[in-house]
Amino acid sequence: MPTPIDPEFITNGIRLATAPVFLLTAVASMIGTVAARLSRIIDRGRTIEERYLTSQNPIDVERFRQELKNLQFRGRLANLSIGLLTLCAFLIGLTIILLFLGETTLFENGRTSVWSFLGGVGMFLLALVCFLTETIIATQVLDFRTLKRD
Repeated sequence: MPTPIDPEFITNGIRLATAPVFLLTAVASMIGTVAARLSRIIDRGRTIEERYLTSQNPIDVERFRQELKNLQFRGRLANLSIGLLTLCAFLIGLTIILLFLGETTLFENGRTSVWSFLGGVGMFLLALVCFLTETIIATQVLDFRTLKRD
């Protein structure tokens, strides 16, 4: 069994533990993307809410109300996606720690590191489903009637 201060085993542990770091890079990019979408949802919601409160036309009021409901749901999906991505990053970080400790100490954690990695990947996939759902809903509200006029 290697000693905890053996440089060769520490180097190998670092090499093994850095593989999941690439997933962390993808998670960070996704968090930035979803956060930007959430920001646009919030800005659009503020604009529509102002129009909703000042409009006198009942047809417009109903249309604004429906769009606000849609924006609220999209915002919840974006928040859920960010939460899942954050949990993913936590689990992948835990995986890195467990792999490093497993390679550099006598700490046995084979199953724990596998489950933390699989949990992180699962959270990433669920976040992608939320993101895809939000983008599908966003494109459903597009109205191409102006294109039909041409």
